[in-house]
Amino acid sequence: MQVTFVIHAVTSGGAERVMSILANAWAAKGWSITLLTFDDGSAPPFYPINPQVKHIPLGVLGSSSNLLAATRHNIKRIRTLRSAIRASQPDIIVSFLDTTNVLTLLATQQLGIPVIVNEQIHPAMWSIGRIWEWLRQWSYPNASQVVAVTERALSYFSPQVQARGCVIPNPALAVESSEQPLTPYLAKPSLIAMGRLDGQKGFDLLLAAFAQLKDRHPEWTLTILGEGALRAELESLREQLELSDRVHFLGVVNNPNDFLKQADIFVMSSRFEGFPNALCEAMACGLAVISADCPSGPSEIIRHGVDGLLVPTENVSALAGAMERLMSDTEERNRLASHAPEVTERFSLEKIIEMWENLLAKVIQKRTNQYVTKVSLSQG
Repeated sequence: MQVTFVIHAVTSGGAERVMSILANAWAAKGWSITLLTFDDGSAPPFYPINPQVKHIPLGVLGSSSNLLAATRHNIKRIRTLRSAIRASQPDIIVSFLDTTNVLTLLATQQLGIPVIVNEQIHPAMWSIGRIWEWLRQWSYPNASQVVAVTERALSYFSPQVQARGCVIPNPALAVESSEQPLTPYLAKPSLIAMGRLDGQKGFDLLLAAFAQLKDRHPEWTLTILGEGALRAELESLREQLELSDRVHFLGVVNNPNDFLKQADIFVMSSRFEGFPNALCEAMACGLAVISADCPSGPSEIIRHGVDGLLVPTENVSALAGAMERLMSDTEERNRLASHAPEVTERFSLEKIIEMWENLLAKVIQKRTNQYVTKVSLSQG
């Protein structure tokens, strides 16, 4: 099997993580895997890539100052991508993330190669701009398959797109227990959160909720892993809420599981998600978790009251209430934490890989049947 992946770059996001997992797994099986990225390759991939994967940076990533420049830039991207795809001679193409999916579908017109596009977030909650949205609605019906991470995410699209859509959640990887004593990263007891420092992740809501509890629970700290455009704004809010010695922004770390293992409670305050990998990672590490019941993902992952707690989205009081409930009750924390790692069974890598491989086989078989039918008609 020859599979070509397309993604903007292998940075620290969830889509990049899923893509690297699939590419590595299939390369380990002896498949011929090509990875096309839009960056120039100057920065190494954030996630490890199997040496057997042929990674080709195309050097077409960048921003444009106006619409005309953007149009020229994207035409160049399409041409460069089309040439690279043809050179990779794939049986099938798998593309990740909205605008990259559009460019991939435009680049593969008339090539006769099946294309699967993957959406990693709830499209209704994430604007890609009016022109890109029009192009997405126009191009997605040309995809062989549109993969969403939840039913709610897939329901955003037109009936025509949904007819060629399916749901494949992201894998929740089991976490190996360390036999060696871990470096003490966190002061105990500790809350922890993880994600990009942007509006989507709702860290402003988390800080406001924690501020309501700071006097009743003076021994607790909050650690936030991740980087983003709102860091300065969030640090300023931390000072305004008088949390400077209680909330720690540590940026992006390469060993998040070591931090998660040492925390007591994981909190996700997102305004919207797709299928949040950070939440799965926290549960795999055996943490009691609290999450906003945002669209989409948390309610598919957390079994409320069994392995975590769900609270209404953007409700600071409810978030603070759930946090205090677990901060005040060690027994309840431990009960939820004991069931949390079961997420790695429900969304195991083996199950998710099987779903993807079944999809690839289905798409390729459909293409083969269409080719045979076309040949039969031409000979008839």
